[in-house]
Amino acid sequence: MRILMMTNTYFPLVGGLEQSVHSFSEEFKSLGHEVLIVTPAFGGAPKEEPGVLRIDAIQKFKGTIFSVNFPVSGLLTRLMKEFVPDMVHSHTPFFMGDFALRLSRQHAIPLVFTYHTMFEQYVHDWPVQNEGVKRFMVKLAAGYANLVDQVIVPSESVQEILLKRGVKTPMEVIPTGVDAQRFSKGDGLAVRKLNQIPPDALVVGHAGRLAPEKNLEFLTNCLVELLKKDPRVHALIVGLGPSQDLIKETFKQAGLENRLHLTGVLRYQDLVDAYYAMDVFAFASLSETQGIVLIEAMAAGLPVVALDAPGAREVVEDYHNGRLLNEMDQKSFVDALIWAFSRTPEELQTIKQIVRMTVQKYPIKSAAKHMLEIYDKIRSRKSISLGKKNSSRYLFQWRMQAEWDIYSNYIKSVLTSVLEGGFQKTEPIKIKDTTVKSSFPQSNGTTESSLKQ
Repeated sequence: MRILMMTNTYFPLVGGLEQSVHSFSEEFKSLGHEVLIVTPAFGGAPKEEPGVLRIDAIQKFKGTIFSVNFPVSGLLTRLMKEFVPDMVHSHTPFFMGDFALRLSRQHAIPLVFTYHTMFEQYVHDWPVQNEGVKRFMVKLAAGYANLVDQVIVPSESVQEILLKRGVKTPMEVIPTGVDAQRFSKGDGLAVRKLNQIPPDALVVGHAGRLAPEKNLEFLTNCLVELLKKDPRVHALIVGLGPSQDLIKETFKQAGLENRLHLTGVLRYQDLVDAYYAMDVFAFASLSETQGIVLIEAMAAGLPVVALDAPGAREVVEDYHNGRLLNEMDQKSFVDALIWAFSRTPEELQTIKQIVRMTVQKYPIKSAAKHMLEIYDKIRSRKSISLGKKNSSRYLFQWRMQAEWDIYSNYIKSVLTSVLEGGFQKTEPIKIKDTTVKSSFPQSNGTTESSLKQ
């Protein structure tokens, strides 16, 4: 099968979407399929990228991280003739997503869309930032989902959200998996030495794009409070982004800058080694569709402390493989980190076994095979006679219908966002309101409250 992946962002940007596109593409190729990734040009991208087509784009559009592609219908028409895809897979509902819809309709090829991102949480990256824009993004993405043949969601939480937003297209939950073998060994001591972290220090870690949508102001304040309580603790943060200066300044004002270690972006074995330098992984994002970094951290044997939100609640079980908190409270989050650090060696070994068992539910090979099965079902469901495929009139009509659907979706999204209160607050992604009692034995007969002190 020849699979055309279309995405607004790809490496060298590092995030869950980019990692998902890469992971699935590599697995598809290992199973004998052909994959071509089409994405806008971006500064710092490798000069040689087999299987990747970069198209001309405006770099860092309006000061955002995004590249906005120029109209390239001629290029993509040649691409369709040369690559002749059997499946188009869109990873965005706009820009490249619109091109994916046009190509799908014009050439009578099925279109799959993966809903990777809660787009309304990224308004801070756009030139105009208000509640109306958030509502517009919600409507636009849901409308696009209703124009494709199949929607893929990384978690059941996202599926529930999209159903409430009026998505009628068939949906399938396929989390992005990981290669557990890749994370089975790491040199944490080397990372500690490189970053001047004492071998016996307690290390709380985090990895991901350092940006406001990751709730990093809250997480940073929690880490600072934790470091104030225990002089043995150091913070190791992997990634880059606009929130890096906030993190540095917060630690500096607290006089803790010497115990903050920012590594920048790490890939491949360097990233694995960083996970092995950590003792606990901290995650406070409320904007995830799936927390791939949580699965990676667990694959390295780390307990996770996270907020009960989409992306985390499918992976973390409270007092089982970490802590999952049902309220965004600084004291509770710090106490949960202390709980993780306070486990006895025997309890810690049990947790390591549990987290690695959790990861076994997310093998990338199984996820890729599941995706391929979905592709085959859609192709069977949307079979079009050879006569129609060769009919220029039929395909022209579908191309015109695609243009109408794209522009109608934009107009409808604007109108409904205004008519339904475009400048009122959009409903936030909620932390699940549940109370979980500890099923994990406390060490030496101590109570949980005593461990928090």
